Amino acid sequence: MGALHEMSQKVAGRVDFLVVYIREAHPEDGWVVTMNRDQDIALDDPTTTGERTDVAESCALRLAIKMPVVVDEIDDAVASAYGALPDRLYLVGRGGHVAFQGEPGPFGFRPADLEKAIDSELERIAGA
Repeated sequence: MGALHEMSQKVAGRVDFLVVYIREAHPEDGWVVTMNRDQDIALDDPTTTGERTDVAESCALRLAIKMPVVVDEIDDAVASAYGALPDRLYLVGRGGHVAFQGEPGPFGFRPADLEKAIDSELERIAGA
């Protein structure tokens, strides 16, 4: 999150950042990863939006997320619409057009690519 926090500060007032918490990628009752165990992270996949909200809050606190966090409903409508599982970076431009769609994470989670897209979009807007 460090790179995203720095980026959000750099463009504060011109770009709004938002974290959308979606389905848990590595729940205990699903695909468990060693790194979670090493970090003492063990949780079941939430079955209600309320449970998912609780997990999102815990995640936001643990990662010290400094931007607004919203939660995808338990029907996964946002994750499905954006192909976001397990994680993905997007830039939504003025008028709601998708100005940047990163590759699926974790390997496609590249904040530097998002930063280039933000710079490009801001230049486009300035030139309009």
